Amino acid sequence: MTAPEQQTPREVMSYDVLIVGAGPAGLSCAIKLKQLAQAQKKEISVCVIEKGSEVGAHLLSGAAIEPRALNELFPNWKELGAPLTVPIVHDSFKFFTKKLAFPLPTPPTMNNHGNYIVSLGRLGKWLAAQAEALGVEIYAGFAGAEILYDDKGAVAGVATGDVGIGKDGKPTERFTRGVELRAKQTVMAEGCRGSLTKILMEKFNLNADCDPQAYGLGVKEIWEVEPSKHKPGHIQHTVGWPADMKTYAGSFIYHWENNLVMIGYIVGLDYENTYLSPFEEFQRFKEHPSVRKLLEGGKRISYGGRALCEGGLQSIPKLTFPGGLLVGDSGGFMNVPKIKGTHTAMKSGIVAAEALMGALESNATEVLDYRARLEKTWLWKELHAARNIRPSFHYGLLFGMGYSALDAMILFGHAPWTLHSHRADHEATKPAAKCKKIDYPKPDGVISFDRLSSVFLSNVHHEEDQPAHLKLRDWKVEDEVNIPVYDSPESRYCPAGVYEIVKDADGKPRLQINASNCIHCKTCDIKDPKQNIDWCTPEGGGGPNYQDM
Repeated sequence: MTAPEQQTPREVMSYDVLIVGAGPAGLSCAIKLKQLAQAQKKEISVCVIEKGSEVGAHLLSGAAIEPRALNELFPNWKELGAPLTVPIVHDSFKFFTKKLAFPLPTPPTMNNHGNYIVSLGRLGKWLAAQAEALGVEIYAGFAGAEILYDDKGAVAGVATGDVGIGKDGKPTERFTRGVELRAKQTVMAEGCRGSLTKILMEKFNLNADCDPQAYGLGVKEIWEVEPSKHKPGHIQHTVGWPADMKTYAGSFIYHWENNLVMIGYIVGLDYENTYLSPFEEFQRFKEHPSVRKLLEGGKRISYGGRALCEGGLQSIPKLTFPGGLLVGDSGGFMNVPKIKGTHTAMKSGIVAAEALMGALESNATEVLDYRARLEKTWLWKELHAARNIRPSFHYGLLFGMGYSALDAMILFGHAPWTLHSHRADHEATKPAAKCKKIDYPKPDGVISFDRLSSVFLSNVHHEEDQPAHLKLRDWKVEDEVNIPVYDSPESRYCPAGVYEIVKDADGKPRLQINASNCIHCKTCDIKDPKQNIDWCTPEGGGGPNYQDM
């Protein structure tokens, strides 16, 4: 029997190119398409959809941005008012012990001369304004929920999610059918671990000839510090404490504008100890004497988190499929040693646009020359030079640091070998019986905080009466594996308190999913030991509403 909502026909809108995700990669692709069309005196229709309530609402990064791709897209970006206003004037790199900080030589890859401290959300809004001025249609609050295929099996666009489906799965009085957005080519720019991209990876076996993607979880806060402590344009990165010598982790502290400091901590999701909590590692990091000194007397004003693609060149999948292609973090273009992905994401979008124009002209189903075009650019050269840094840390922090120094300062990225990893991050997690519990201190509410008060600062909102967008493939796995074997790791790796272990009346532990807390970081989809969690899109407009993150 057909469900009532399926009996309602969906409105259909058609475009030449549909872009799913209004981040730097997707918007750069849209802008370049329009620029090329104007130069060639052609008409091309481009649509961008964004699941956040507005462009920038879900964008989060450090962010120290390299303007190389922006220079290509808009050579006059300064005159156009791009929000790059704080140039980086000083770098430092330190090794932390629990009480001390030891200066280290700044690696060449972390040389930020000519770069800027920015809000990625602000940059996204600015790029969206440039795109709309060129004629790009942008629809925020519309989540791509379903992939559409033509009669030959090629991707033909996406459908946005229905609105107004209650928790019971039935339409409510708010019910509105989704829209079919059909296109000759569909560009997946969902960011890290996108839900539709994940489906396409499996359907078209895009990961067949690459290493498993590696991920990190970045947790970030913005603080307003005392004016005497603020040093605009100064940045610091650290490694070491509070992470152990087996865990890939590090911090950033960026002195932005108006006495604001961006501070964050990134943990590689290939960590082994099931008791590790990236959120609480970050809170503990802020208790380091040098960090606490900076933050004391200040005020925390924002919080957020997101997963990062850390696999590099070896983990880049096949980038095209019949009817579309991948850009940005959907393809995994982050440069890990630089701790930067915005410039590479934008460049991938620019190159994708150039390849798409040719495919549209020839009416090709698959943009087969996209990867070859990328391989001729500085993006590919940059990722090739950086390819061995992240894999070297699989052998421990000290080995990774030593090898990275050799690779960057002596071999200059030209090592005659390539290191590989054949283990997915979720496979690294050890059973609780083989792990040592970590005694995290209680938050003091001044420098360190709990999850719920942190999530409040992310301005997260989801319509309460809707099916949970975090779906367990089999609830038995939770009861038979996650709880007894791994001691419920989802209650620790989630930085938003979505997964909570509660006890029934008989004292038996069970999982409770607080989906309304979700900040869309995708960590659960990545790190669950048995890959039993699927992160799906909630109603469009749901999730965090970041300001200047």
